[in-house]
Amino acid sequence: MATHSAAAKIPEMPVVRTDRDGTTELMLNDPDKYNTLSREVIDAMLLHLADIAADENVRVVVIAARGKAFCSGHNLKQMHAHHGQDYYQELLTDCSRMMQSIVALPQPVIAKVQGIATAAGCQLVATCDLAVAGASAAFATNGINNGLFCATPAVAVSRTVTRKHAMEMLLTGDFIDAGRAAEIGLINRVVEDAELADAVAALADNLASKSQYALRLGKASFNRQLNEPLDAAYRGAASDLVCNLMSDDGIEGVEAFLAKRKPVWNNQ
Repeated sequence: MATHSAAAKIPEMPVVRTDRDGTTELMLNDPDKYNTLSREVIDAMLLHLADIAADENVRVVVIAARGKAFCSGHNLKQMHAHHGQDYYQELLTDCSRMMQSIVALPQPVIAKVQGIATAAGCQLVATCDLAVAGASAAFATNGINNGLFCATPAVAVSRTVTRKHAMEMLLTGDFIDAGRAAEIGLINRVVEDAELADAVAALADNLASKSQYALRLGKASFNRQLNEPLDAAYRGAASDLVCNLMSDDGIEGVEAFLAKRKPVWNNQ
């Protein structure tokens, strides 16, 4: 991943996109406000995600953040300044659309988590396909402490961790540390803070080295079957595997396995 030195000039944009060797990083860029999901951030993310979905050069996406926090959720100060049902409905609809765009993105998405990930920030972590956190990271759906049940974060969190773990987070608003987040399946793994960048880069490189046809088909197949009855899930999965076997990369993968050589992916 591209890195920024302490003296480097960070562009004054709500989200900064960086591309390297098939991996695209989207960095939330409002550290003074703990990288809240402001109107500007949501709009920028929607534009970036639409561009990435159509970009065949992007193999893996990393969602990261600048500063001490990953994302503290919605910008309550901005929301209070625009108090009104229509504003709230539009903002939350667009935020939900952003989350669904991550799920629908053809490429796998990794959350690179440092510091706190709270409320809609925890939702963002749960929405990503994979998540790696630094040891000092902490997670909460803590809106309940402000009289606000985290209803939209609950959608992603309840689809990532078990029901009772989700309800405990949502009803108490208590923070959990990175180790506990890994135990309940909210994140994949915990690494030392100093190793976070390298660990995420290694995971991204691993994914980027795979057949992109298989990864994209696999992500779509996995997400579709989750919401289907068992028989329909198996029928759809079997059809997906047939398509995979008949594809250029599927044929190459089998032939390479039989010949005991490294496959050369078409990546189209």
